[in-house]
Amino acid sequence: MQTGENEQALRKIIDFTRFVSIGILVLHFYISCYPAFQQWGLTRPVLTKVLLPVSRIAIFKNFLYSKSAVVIALMVSLLGSKGKKDAKIRIKVIVTYALTGCVLYSFSGIFVQTVYPVPAKAILYMTITSAGYLFMLSGLSGFFRMLKLKFSDDIFNKDNESFPQEERYLDNEYSVNLPAVYHFRGKVRKSWINIINPFRGTLIGGSPGSGKSYFVIRHIITQHIQKGFSMLIYDFKYDDLTKIAYNALLKYAHLYRIKPKLYVINLEQVMHRANPL
Repeated sequence: MQTGENEQALRKIIDFTRFVSIGILVLHFYISCYPAFQQWGLTRPVLTKVLLPVSRIAIFKNFLYSKSAVVIALMVSLLGSKGKKDAKIRIKVIVTYALTGCVLYSFSGIFVQTVYPVPAKAILYMTITSAGYLFMLSGLSGFFRMLKLKFSDDIFNKDNESFPQEERYLDNEYSVNLPAVYHFRGKVRKSWINIINPFRGTLIGGSPGSGKSYFVIRHIITQHIQKGFSMLIYDFKYDDLTKIAYNALLKYAHLYRIKPKLYVINLEQVMHRANPL
C-alpha cells in the first residue's frame, strides 16, 4: 500500500544502499592506496586493526570485484528511487553522462600502473574514480527516472497540466455542486466539484477579485434556496449577494411549504425594523 510509512521505509533503504555503495568505495580507496595514506600520515593503528580483516574479504582482494560491488549497490539504490518529472531531462545528456562515468570509472586503474610517485598515483586514481562515480550517478539516476516515468501508470499528462477529475454530478438534499472545466490530454473537459456535506465546514479563500462570490458563494445561495433552506447572509459589499438571494427567492419561492420572506438589516438605510442588540 502507498502509505507514508512505507514510502519513508523505502527511502531509508534506498539511502542506506547508496551509503553502502559510497562506503565500499571509500574502503577500496583506503585499502588500495594504503601506501599513499601512510606517507600522508593518515593511518592509525586502531583503524588498521579494524580494516585488516575487512581487506581480506573477497570483494577487496581485486580492483574489479570491489569496483563492481560499488556499481551494483548504486544500481540497487537507483532501482528503488521514484521518478520525478523534469522537462530538462534529455536522453543525449543521460547517455553522455553515463558513458563518461563508465569510461572514467573503469579505466582509472591505469593510473595505478604509471611511474608517478605513490601519492600522485593515489590522488589521480581517487580523483578520476570519484569523478566517474559521480557521472555514473547522474546519468543512471536520469535513466531510471525516465524509465519509471515511461512505464509507470502515471495519471498526469506530459505537460503536467492536470489529472482526471470528477465528472459526475453528485447531488443530495444538502450538497452544493459547482460546475467547472479542466484541461486533460489536450482537451477541455467539463467537471463537477461536489461539496456533499457543506455543514461540516466550508472555508473559501482567495484574493480580492479572484472570483469567490461568482464561482462559489452565488451557487451556495441559489442552490440552497432552491432546496428549501433559510439562510443568514452577511453582505459585506451590499447589495451584491442580496440581489442574488432575492432573485433566487423569487424564482424558487413556490418550492417552499411556507412561503418565505426576505428581510434586510441595514443600519444606514433602514428597510426592515429590527433590534440588532
